[in-house]
Amino acid sequence: MTDTTIETVAAAAALAARPFAKTNPRDRGAALVAVADAIDAAAAELIAIAMRETGLTEARLTGEVRRTSWQLRLFADVIVSGAYLDARIDDADPDYVIGPRPDVRRMLEPVGPVLNFAASNFPFAFSVAGGDTAAALAAGCPVIVKAHSGHLELSRATAAVVIQALRDAGMPEGVFQLIEGQQNGVAMLQDERIRAGAFTGSTHVGRLLADIAASRPVPIPFFGELGSVNPVYATYVDDALLAGFIGSVSGSAGQLCTKPGFLFVPAGSDLTAATAAAELAEHRLLNPGIGRAFAERRAAVLGAGGVDVLVEGRVRVDDDGQSFATPTLVATDVDALLAHRDELLHESFGPLSIVVRYSDAAELPELHAALFPGNLTSTVHARDTELASGALTDLIDVLAQTSGRVLFGGWPTGVSVTPAMQHGGPYPATTSDGTSVGTAAITRFLRGVSYQDAPQAVLPEPLQDANPWGVPQTRSAAGGSRTWGSSSH
Repeated sequence: MTDTTIETVAAAAALAARPFAKTNPRDRGAALVAVADAIDAAAAELIAIAMRETGLTEARLTGEVRRTSWQLRLFADVIVSGAYLDARIDDADPDYVIGPRPDVRRMLEPVGPVLNFAASNFPFAFSVAGGDTAAALAAGCPVIVKAHSGHLELSRATAAVVIQALRDAGMPEGVFQLIEGQQNGVAMLQDERIRAGAFTGSTHVGRLLADIAASRPVPIPFFGELGSVNPVYATYVDDALLAGFIGSVSGSAGQLCTKPGFLFVPAGSDLTAATAAAELAEHRLLNPGIGRAFAERRAAVLGAGGVDVLVEGRVRVDDDGQSFATPTLVATDVDALLAHRDELLHESFGPLSIVVRYSDAAELPELHAALFPGNLTSTVHARDTELASGALTDLIDVLAQTSGRVLFGGWPTGVSVTPAMQHGGPYPATTSDGTSVGTAAITRFLRGVSYQDAPQAVLPEPLQDANPWGVPQTRSAAGGSRTWGSSSH
């Protein structure tokens, strides 16, 4: 892609920004549904391309397409409901207790063109038409997707489907566009017309992009999902727990951002059932680069001091340079983990996890705070009596402070697309507060604007007294300040 083309793409997105922001909620919601319907209609063709490019199974990709189309439909309902706009109206009040109050009205408005860097491991749900794209379009922002090099053919095919569906739905030209190439992605991120960025990928690349966004003459918000080891803490071990652990580690060859990288278990636990992982068939990794990185990471873990091999696993490279892996599970103890933290604590993107034996559960809160300052998820497996007794309160508190999602009795892989979902956490899990899954993801691409003493004719529809869009409005009537504090008595 040439600089001229980048200029054309950025200019088209900027030109579409205001018309798209002002589209009626039902029209914009209908456009998202049209995109969802078009993706479903093209699913067979798209899945075939994705299988060839990524090595992921048909079953996995079929589920991912369903997730992709239905999250578009979910955001369509969010748009129509209008609650996400957080429309607030403070009536003029000459008797306001801290001085006369003007008429002030506030709502959330689209930030403008968004650049979305597609992920490799979810070629549908976190790629061209995935969650970041859906949230930005729902917010009323034009989207430019930087395609991932690991599935370019799929990216082009999916983009064609999305562009045509939006065009048929009457949305402005330039609302959705695709670019390719690392240099072009960086150049677009630096373009003054881009007002926000989103990224899912490695810590190294994500941090580089976040720094670029922050160092622009006018910095922009950048939501980067970078890396997470998602520790799991168990107060007991049985065969069912180990079976769930193996399934979560090995699913999609461990190429999931929520894969449990560490399982903490009481010292002396019987881990025999974990050897069942040795019976699992090999799975292709997404691309040669990920295969090489996993092989290097696996070698570092296996070579670390104080590590016992539970399941050695293997990595096979074919004539095309593609890697095929089976699960690798190792065990260590707390002292060895601390002594060899440089080799063991980094994320292993692939089917590898570390079991850590601990002697005293009372040590876990301090240990977690020291080793895992930011994660997408943390998980607790404990008996109901232990949870009810409050014995794990300190651990749960520190998990909530350092994680975006705290699970009890489950496994972190399989992120549900639902209004209450939080898929984001303190750094280094993500670069900024927010979520890339669930309806709250829309807030990353909105900014607050207040209008003071504005005539009704110039107010945005959600802030007008007539409320033609029918959105929820929170109104502070005149005279209300005199009752402040009364509810606390």
